Amino acid sequence: MIYVHGLGHFHPPNEIDNAFLRDLDIGTDAQWIMERVGIESRRTVLPLDYIRVTRNADPRQAIAVSLYTNAETGAQAASQAIAAAGIRAADVGMVISGSCTPQSSCPAEACTIAAELGIEAPAFDVNSACSTLAAQFHVLDGMRPERLPDYVLLVQVENSTRAIDYNDRNSCVLWGDGSTAQVVSTRLPARLRQIASRFASDPKGCDRVRFVQSGHFRQDGRAVQTFAIKRSLAVLAQLREEVGPVRAARMKFIGHQANRSMLDHISRSAGIAPDDHWFNVDRFGNCGAAGAPSVLSQNQHRLRDGDLVSIVVVGGGLSWGGLLLEVGE
Repeated sequence: MIYVHGLGHFHPPNEIDNAFLRDLDIGTDAQWIMERVGIESRRTVLPLDYIRVTRNADPRQAIAVSLYTNAETGAQAASQAIAAAGIRAADVGMVISGSCTPQSSCPAEACTIAAELGIEAPAFDVNSACSTLAAQFHVLDGMRPERLPDYVLLVQVENSTRAIDYNDRNSCVLWGDGSTAQVVSTRLPARLRQIASRFASDPKGCDRVRFVQSGHFRQDGRAVQTFAIKRSLAVLAQLREEVGPVRAARMKFIGHQANRSMLDHISRSAGIAPDDHWFNVDRFGNCGAAGAPSVLSQNQHRLRDGDLVSIVVVGGGLSWGGLLLEVGE
C-alpha cells in the first residue's frame, strides 16, 4: 500500500486560448476546436510572441526561448506537495521523475529537480509517456518497504508545447504544459492511500505516438483514441471489481486528460454521473503525464472520508494503467 501525504501542481501563466489559435490562421476557430476536442485554453512555457511569429517551426529554438526549465516547473509542483505533506525538502529520501518530454536523460531529470530543491537523495527517472503516474506507483509498490525511505517524491513534468508544430491544427489544439508532484510513503499512514493499481503495455504499438528529440510531436490520432477509450473502460471495470458495486457507486473518476470529447465518451459508456467525473482538460489541455494528477491535486479539497478515486491513464508505448485511491483516516 502507498500512502499519499501531499499533492502539488503547477501550470505556467502564459495562456493559449482558442482565439489565439484562430488568429494564427491555420484553419481553426473556437467552434472547430470545441466540437472536436472540447478544449478552451492551454498553458505554455513558451513566449506567446515566439509562437505567433515562428509557429515553433524549429523545436530546437523552443528550448532556448522557454521561460522555464523542466527542473523549475517540476520544483514548483514539488514544493507545493512538500508543503502540503507538512515536511521539509530535506525529509525527502528519494526522488522519481517522469515525462513525455524530459529535457535531460543524463543526468536523470529527477536529479535536476532534486538539485533545484536542494535535496540530497537517490534520484532517478521512470518514464512511460502519459501513463507515467501509474508506472511510478507500480514500480514503487513492487519495492521492499524496509528498503525505502519514509518519504518519496514523485514528479511528472510536462512542457510538451516545445515540441508542437503550430502549423498543425490537429496537434496544437490539444497540448498544454503542466507539472505535478506527490509526496508518498510505503511506511507512514496518510488519509489518502492507494489500495489497488494496474499497469501494462503493448510495445508493438510503440510508433503510434511519438515525441522525437528536437522534432515535432506525431501520432496516429484515430487509432490512439480508439485504443485509449477501450483500455480506459477495461481498467475502470477492473478497479470497480476490486471494491464491488456498492462501494464503486461512491467512486470518482479521473481519466487521462487527452481531450474532453474522449473523456465524455468514456464517462457515458461507463455510466459515471457528471458530478463524479473530474477533469480540467477544458482549461489546461493535454498535459501528458501531469494531466490526471493535476486534476487530483486541484480537487483534493473535495475529497471526503469514504470516497474512492479511480485514476485511469493511457499513453505512448502503448501503455496504460490505473490507480484506486481510498480516502479516510
